[in-house]
Amino acid sequence: MPIKYKVVQRAEPGVAGGGTRKWYASMVNDGEMTIDDLVSEIEKFSALSEPDIKGVIIALENVIQKALSDSKVVRLEKLGSLYPSISSGPADTQDDFVANSMIKKVSVRYRAGKRILDAMKNAGFKKVAER
Repeated sequence: MPIKYKVVQRAEPGVAGGGTRKWYASMVNDGEMTIDDLVSEIEKFSALSEPDIKGVIIALENVIQKALSDSKVVRLEKLGSLYPSISSGPADTQDDFVANSMIKKVSVRYRAGKRILDAMKNAGFKKVAER
C-alpha cells in the first residue's frame, strides 16, 4: 500500500512574519493497529495460537521496559533498535548538576532497521483529498 499524504502550506522557518510560504508534503495517518490487530496478522504467518502470540508480545514489552530502564539499547534485528534518551538543563559545574531537578525529559528513541526503511522507500505515495 502507498504512503498517504496531503500538501500543506507552511511559513518559512525563522523568518519574522513567516516569509515566503511554500507547499510541503504532510503524512496522513490512516487509522492504527492495536495489539489485537497485530496478533490477528501474525496468526496468518505462524503456527502459534492467538493467546501464545499475545503472551509473547506482552512478555516482549516487559523485557524491553526492563532493558531500557537499565540503560540498554534493545536491538530487534531487522525491526530496528530502541534506546533510552534524556535531555537536561545546564549546570555551571559538574558538582552543581542535580539529576532530579535538571533532567527535563526521558524518552525512548527508535531507529528503524534496513528492511523497514526499504519497505517505506518502496511503498510509493498516494495524495489524498483534504478532509
